[in-house]
Amino acid sequence: MSALDLFSLAGRVALVTGGSRGIGKMIARGFIEAGAARVYISSRKGADCDAAAEELGERCVSLPQDVSTVEGCQALAERLQAREPKLDILVNNAGAAWGAPFDEFPESGWDKVMDLNLKSPFFLTQALHGALKKAASADRPAKVINVASIDGIYLNPLETYSYHASKSGLIYLTRRMAATLVKDQILVTAIAPGAFASNMNRAARDHADVVSKAIPQGRIGRDDDMAAVAIYLASRAGDYVVGATIPVDGGVALASLPAVGAAG
Repeated sequence: MSALDLFSLAGRVALVTGGSRGIGKMIARGFIEAGAARVYISSRKGADCDAAAEELGERCVSLPQDVSTVEGCQALAERLQAREPKLDILVNNAGAAWGAPFDEFPESGWDKVMDLNLKSPFFLTQALHGALKKAASADRPAKVINVASIDGIYLNPLETYSYHASKSGLIYLTRRMAATLVKDQILVTAIAPGAFASNMNRAARDHADVVSKAIPQGRIGRDDDMAAVAIYLASRAGDYVVGATIPVDGGVALASLPAVGAAG
């Protein structure tokens, strides 16, 4: 098998939640460029979803849906399965963040983040289990890729309590789902992005030079950095990777040295 074949997504159907912008859009574009037959993108805002699909081309299809509730996850699964008998790749990327001081952190900020970041990946995967099983085989497993964050591995100084908890939980949930679904030849993995320019990470978007100083590699992530790891996990190249979370962060989570005197 050639290197091009290893990373090809030819003939595959994918769904990317939160695919109208940011990391989700980077992944959707990468899948299309890797030859995917169709890439469905979903987001809460219909106009944004439609505009992104039009930009990404005829193999990208807009399916706007709020997936912050179980009912929303089920509705999206039903709409997708009305169009496609099976699903090769699911990317659970839709997410939210909330920051507030410890003594002021509201229940609404906790619930919004936990529902979208942790609950929806589970229940959307559950709702699409049948479609994923139909696509899966020993020779070509189906893939579920959860988009976590390095904030699930490494402390961020910002007071984003529910975000930290949700992304850490998603990393362990990825392992637990992987242990169950591997029997159906559905491989579950996760990506833990660091600083990428997006509406959620405005610091990286608007102050990349400052943010880059705290990154061992000396720069923020580029669109193709994110697309590359998602293509790897989704393609034949990633067919022996199960339950793993890959940090894509320029070394922040796993290659940052503590301040002098801080280490024991």
